Amino acid sequence: MTTVSPTPTPTPTASTPTPTAAPVPATVPVAPGPAPQSAMRLREIVFGAAIAAAVRAAARLGVADALGDSPATAAELAAAVGAEPQPLHRLLRALSCYGVFAQTEDGRFLHTDMSRMLREDDPHSLRYISLWCTEPWTWQAWPRLDDAVRSGGSVFQELYGKGFFDYLHQDAHESAHVFNQAMTTSSTQSALDVAELLDLTAVRVVADIGGGQGHVLASLLEKHPDVRGVLLDLPGVAAKADPRLREGGPLAGRTRIVPGDCREAIPVEADMYIIKNILEWDDDSTCRTLRNVIAAARPGARVVVIENLVDDTPSMKFTTAMDLMLLLNVGGAKHTRDSLVSRMSQAGLELREIRPVNAYLHAFECTVPG
Repeated sequence: MTTVSPTPTPTPTASTPTPTAAPVPATVPVAPGPAPQSAMRLREIVFGAAIAAAVRAAARLGVADALGDSPATAAELAAAVGAEPQPLHRLLRALSCYGVFAQTEDGRFLHTDMSRMLREDDPHSLRYISLWCTEPWTWQAWPRLDDAVRSGGSVFQELYGKGFFDYLHQDAHESAHVFNQAMTTSSTQSALDVAELLDLTAVRVVADIGGGQGHVLASLLEKHPDVRGVLLDLPGVAAKADPRLREGGPLAGRTRIVPGDCREAIPVEADMYIIKNILEWDDDSTCRTLRNVIAAARPGARVVVIENLVDDTPSMKFTTAMDLMLLLNVGGAKHTRDSLVSRMSQAGLELREIRPVNAYLHAFECTVPG
């Protein structure tokens, strides 16, 4: 029997390389992806136009008005508003995801606090505000926001060949009507808050400058029967003043309606001047308006500037969006607290106090120096 001896392991020498293990690849760190909720939220934001359009569609169809206090099927609502059941179901399903309407387990729909505000008869209705913010011109203007940011000015002239208000009143009559209704709704709802806030002790005459149809003035005069009022706004606006203020109205005997442009002159002498939601133009127009008030007022007269602020945390999502819309359509801007104080100081007003009017408005109480 032959024995096979094992092969000896060679001893390494200087000329014999020592075998080495294969190199282990280095681990490349991988950046963590975005949190799932962040990615989902961004997707929701970039589809924001869809939900805005859905609110508009529901408002134009009158779905909220058709829905009563009891849940209803999409088919029942479609029959009431003249729509197809399945597309209406899809519309309401999308809105329900955002709390505008709610859907029951059996697939019917019912009102929420938000959907009720799309009713025309709701005392807190936002129907016309919803329509105004989604008017046809807005869909043409929003895609040009980057151009407005580059230039710092309105894109409206380039889009439509004329300024915003000229276009509105000359070429877009339905949109102008929606705008007027939206402003009326907003003013009516805030007028009572303003009247509740302001102390008119020692005030004999109060002037609402650029006051639209005069809802704030009417509310103040109703609350203070010894006070007289003056409403100043552009001729076409002043002609449509609140019926309470016009001839034959209960407040007509204590009201003077003055057609005019507050950026040009304010031929009104009063103890208190109210300037609400009109200082959103360019800085020159804003300062001219404030200086015109000072030129018209006696020393010591009170000036109350009421505005939305873009640095007011509870309403910033709303006010910053309005700010961008102002940039697009008129090249204007909403104010921060500091920017508004700066404009008033530059004009020569003396600031006394800043107070909230409601969740969206602040009142800046000033006096005319001297």
